[in-house]
Amino acid sequence: DVQLVESGGGSVQAGGSLRLSCAYSGYINSRYCMGWFRQAPGKEREGVAGIDSDGTTSYADSVKGRFTISRDNAKNTLYLQMNSLKPEDTAVYYCAADRSGYCVSYDYWGQGTQVTVS
Repeated sequence: DVQLVESGGGSVQAGGSLRLSCAYSGYINSRYCMGWFRQAPGKEREGVAGIDSDGTTSYADSVKGRFTISRDNAKNTLYLQMNSLKPEDTAVYYCAADRSGYCVSYDYWGQGTQVTVS
């Protein structure tokens, strides 16, 4: 059974930092592409960052230079370091896994963690 469990969300003032973690288990391995998504109230879910099996990363324009995605395959954990947070970063953040490895279609999702920036 596949599980993704996010943690690290919370409330922070603008300009602050948070580090999200996503512990994954089951079939997910280093060949999977892993990504972070977010959904703000009344808005569609959007991609935030992704990292493929080679460690190549990609970011939404809105978070470039502020957020950093990384993964520790030995610990089966995905991270999102978020710096210089803005109120518009407020959302529920989800981690996801794409078994194709191409960061195109995500098969497994976590339950989400709330990030609130005031």
